[in-house]
Amino acid sequence: MKFGLKTLLTAAVVAALAGCNANNSVNTNQASAAIVSAVQSSERPEAHRVRDQYRNPVETLEFFGLQNDMTVVEISPGGGWYSEILAPTLKGKGTLYAAHFPADSEIGYYKKSLANFKDKVANDPRYSEVKITEFFPVTHLDIAPASSADMVLTFRNVHNWYMQKDHDGLLSAFKAFNKALKPGGILGVVEHQLPEDRDDVEQKSSGYMKLSYVVDVAKQAGFELVAQSDINANPKDSADHPKGVWTLPPHLTMGEEQAEKYKAIGESNRMTLKFKKL
Repeated sequence: MKFGLKTLLTAAVVAALAGCNANNSVNTNQASAAIVSAVQSSERPEAHRVRDQYRNPVETLEFFGLQNDMTVVEISPGGGWYSEILAPTLKGKGTLYAAHFPADSEIGYYKKSLANFKDKVANDPRYSEVKITEFFPVTHLDIAPASSADMVLTFRNVHNWYMQKDHDGLLSAFKAFNKALKPGGILGVVEHQLPEDRDDVEQKSSGYMKLSYVVDVAKQAGFELVAQSDINANPKDSADHPKGVWTLPPHLTMGEEQAEKYKAIGESNRMTLKFKKL
């Protein structure tokens, strides 16, 4: 499933693109080739590959401007769906920090997820250069050395932080991203999108967030929005489901009885936002 790309660029970004020289073009081509190679790798499980049609990893990472010699922080990588693309893309030239769940967490799911991720890093050659750090809003914010990262990426996590720690927790997260980034560094955000005309309270339970609110929090944390895209948009998704975003694939929390209905919709409608540290 692919949707038309409608990218809005600020004058600053347009000027930067217009000033690209031949060397920058070569670097971009090399980065794109590395991303494509990682996405097409036979080492990726089929269960992960079938979701490419909804998550559009090549187009998404190219939109954010990923280069294979960057220092990148992936926030809350979970099982590593994006890590298995980022790690081989950056291996040998760049650096990947995986800011995972805190080691001192007492939550069973967090402990199991972190243990599984550590096992991949220890035993899968694709992850051999990954550096594991910790992240959780308010309490664990040292995701990478200050001003060391070229790019921070987070995929479908913003709603979790808001649901867990409210506005102050979400703001603390974005401030941590800002601290880790170099001046002018890029923050890439993909998140389930709630229509602007819906009640704000839905953000606390639906798994969807308003684009305007995410942009406002980012601005409060010292970022400016430089581009947005509908790469990961899904017009079939009304964002109004019995059990929130988890009603849709891959969770299908309504069970097999209505699975075909929600499979026909596909994964959620998502905002894709590119911010720059001021």
